Amino acid sequence: MQTSVTFKNIEASESLKSYVSEKLARFDKLLDNPATADVVLLVEKHRHIVEVNINADRLNINGKEETGDMYSAIDMVLDKLEKQLKRGKQRIRERRASAKGQTRTIRTEAAPTPEEDRPREIKVQSLEYKPMDVEEAVLQMDLSEENFIVFTNARSEKINVLYRRRDGHYGLIQPIS
Repeated sequence: MQTSVTFKNIEASESLKSYVSEKLARFDKLLDNPATADVVLLVEKHRHIVEVNINADRLNINGKEETGDMYSAIDMVLDKLEKQLKRGKQRIRERRASAKGQTRTIRTEAAPTPEEDRPREIKVQSLEYKPMDVEEAVLQMDLSEENFIVFTNARSEKINVLYRRRDGHYGLIQPIS
C-alpha cells in the first residue's frame, strides 16, 4: 500500500511513520488491487487527531479519531477503517451476486417415481474464481471447510476444480487440452 503521512503541529517522527505503515500493511490482505492511503497526524492542545483516507478497489474510506495518545488514536481509526472496508467489500460482493442471480432453483419435470411425488429441485450457484496455482488452491482448501474450490489455473489458464476426497487427500479436475 502506498502511504503518505503528513504531520501538523507535531514533530515529524520516523517511529510514528513506520508504526502507521506497519498497521496499514494488514489492509493489503483485504484488498485485491494496489491502494493509496493518506494519513494526517495532528496535535491540537492535548488532543491527538488522526485522519486517514484510503482509496482502493473502487472504495473511498475515510476515518477520523481523536484521543490523548497518538498511538491509540492510530489503532482506533484503523480498527474503524477495517470494519468499513470489510463492509464495503461485502456490499460489492452482494451487488455482484444479485446482478448475476447467484443462487436460484430450477425445477425439473422428470417423471416421479412411486416414492417421490414431487419434482426434483436443482440449486444453481454462481461462483467467482480467480487465477492461482494448484499449490495455492490446496492452501485455500486447507483454510476453508468447503469440499471443493473452482479456480483458473495460472499456468494453463483453464478452469480447474480441486476437491477433497473421502480419504482426506485431494483430487483435481482439469480439462483436456
